[in-house]
Amino acid sequence: MTQHNFLEGIKHKSTKLHNSESVQINILLEDVCLPAVVVKQRELENNIAWMQYYANAVNVSLSPHGKTTMTPAIFKRQIAQGAWGLSVGTAYQAKVAIESGIKNIIIANQVVGKTNIRLLAELVKLNQANLYCCVDSIQNAKQLAEVFSYENQTLNILIELGISGGRCGCRTEDEALLLAEELKLLPSLVVSGIEFYEGVIHSDNAEKDINEVQRFLQRVLTTSQKLDSLGMFDKHHGEILLTGAGSVWYDLVSQKMTTFRFSKPFRFVIRPGCYITHDHGIYDEAQQALKARDNVACQLDGDLMPAMEIVALIQSLPEKGRAIVNFGKRDVAFDSGLPQPLMLYREGQQVAFQKGAAKTVGLMDQHAILSFDESCDFQVGDILIFGTSHPCITFDKWKVIYLIDDAYNVLEDMPTYF
Repeated sequence: MTQHNFLEGIKHKSTKLHNSESVQINILLEDVCLPAVVVKQRELENNIAWMQYYANAVNVSLSPHGKTTMTPAIFKRQIAQGAWGLSVGTAYQAKVAIESGIKNIIIANQVVGKTNIRLLAELVKLNQANLYCCVDSIQNAKQLAEVFSYENQTLNILIELGISGGRCGCRTEDEALLLAEELKLLPSLVVSGIEFYEGVIHSDNAEKDINEVQRFLQRVLTTSQKLDSLGMFDKHHGEILLTGAGSVWYDLVSQKMTTFRFSKPFRFVIRPGCYITHDHGIYDEAQQALKARDNVACQLDGDLMPAMEIVALIQSLPEKGRAIVNFGKRDVAFDSGLPQPLMLYREGQQVAFQKGAAKTVGLMDQHAILSFDESCDFQVGDILIFGTSHPCITFDKWKVIYLIDDAYNVLEDMPTYF
């Protein structure tokens, strides 16, 4: 490759050395600029299949939260394995989902602001997907209705139920009933179901959290059934949606959903997102806790597996027991635990490394600071592979994620659209 062509090919920070499809790219041979984030194919496919098996086993539909990855290559794999649809957080994310060919899209959020609502109306006008949008206030409902009435369109609305001290959503049954009555007066908005999110419930007391989740789910149940009995869903002629669940309490939500009884056909939809790559931190802990309390998850073959890694270089060994690695807050999640080293490579070959012998103790914009003991044979230029926690915050820092096989050969470039 000429110098000119190489420079022309640099479009993102983990760019390839070669762009020819005939050249095998290997991460460990530094055929890409490091650091780079990779997703392992075998683990990715395992996770997609495992969560779909779980949803099927408990008789709910799966609409993974696409904001985790914003990676169409992953969206398409989830749908191909049986996901009913995709969940997103904004009108822009819905646009990416539609352009990826997704047919059922839940915007698990309120859409506010003139331009955002106009974008939403344009997406509905395309008529390429069933779009659902959350509402928790009369003001927002009227803002949406004004645009959709002007465009002579209708929008599927999900009334959001929320938790005191949490995020969005009606806090009481009376608020939800009042909102539903107002929505009936707005012909461009069709009440099509109920949305909620229990994931804001978390503390250091698991038993307390479980009890709080169960109380909230019971309120969702009674409010939904009250709305149904009052005919609030009568304008919608298809299935009514009841949708909730993140990546921590999806078992409790699924169990409760299947006890609901309604007068109209309902579809129960869960929306976990971070299962897609799982992690080495908070979601691994949450999954092990879930399996300890849920027989269905235990009976399924296998389990979720960490699929995402960051591959980086030791750039300095400035003093005994201290290493500086060439990635930082601009590259990886750090809100729920720092990324920790898993494996060591030199010139493409694995070097003996005892997990726990080195530890990430600090993260700056472009530098990771490691402490390590005498058993570590580190050299400047060595490759360290790190496991991460909370994949959402890592995905959105990269324009391209590399899908790799077990030998770290690049199988596919997966662009992200944040």
